[in-house]
Amino acid sequence: MSMDYIRRVYEVPAKRGAIVEYMAGDGERLRGTIVGAKGPYLRIRLDGNNRAMNFHPTWHLTYIGAEI
Repeated sequence: MSMDYIRRVYEVPAKRGAIVEYMAGDGERLRGTIVGAKGPYLRIRLDGNNRAMNFHPTWHLTYIGAEI
């Protein structure tokens, strides 16, 4: 699967380098950068972290300054 697949299936403006905001369980908003995709998940490096993590494209994510 690819970034194009994620954009089409989940109807999100995901692309490498895009800025996103993740709403953590405690209500904290964490910013990060999309660095790639792995299967149907986005690989996002949250600000302040060295490693990317997998996130579902629609689960508690806000795409900053992006249009579909």
